Amino acid sequence: MKEPPADNRDLTVLDRISILSGRLTAWLTLIMVVVTFVVVVMRYVFDAGAIWLQESVVWMHAVVFMVGAAYTLQQDEHVRVDIFYRSMSKRRRAWVDLFGTLLFLLPLCAFLGYKAWDFVAVSWQLGESSREPGGMPYPFLPILKSVLLLMPLLLALQGVAMLGRALSTLRERR
Repeated sequence: MKEPPADNRDLTVLDRISILSGRLTAWLTLIMVVVTFVVVVMRYVFDAGAIWLQESVVWMHAVVFMVGAAYTLQQDEHVRVDIFYRSMSKRRRAWVDLFGTLLFLLPLCAFLGYKAWDFVAVSWQLGESSREPGGMPYPFLPILKSVLLLMPLLLALQGVAMLGRALSTLRERR
């Protein structure tokens, strides 16, 4: 993992939350690989299976992407059309980051959180579990669906950190 230097004064608490989410995601990826290996060995060596274990791999995969998004943004490794951005001055990049965060990232986070709220709430209210016999029991599905609320929250927090950095850059004298 690429981490900023320890003496980096721009590293805020919000950045640290994103870095922590990235580290947790890295460990979850390792767990996902181990569980996948166990599923394969159980199936092809012992001719046995566990539906809940197979389902857990799919859910872990989703969690890796959703929880890892803020870390990816913090590390500046997200997808961006970089044709113009890379050749811009630091100040112009700060303007792009400022407007991009205010016009796209934060509204998207608010929209995702708003749309996910009822979906997650209903899952908790119903005590949802897997439809498959032997699948994941309650409360695993509602917990996993709650990540749909965690992702926009983590992204928004990282967006606020980006806003702070952009504003700081714009306040600097030329």
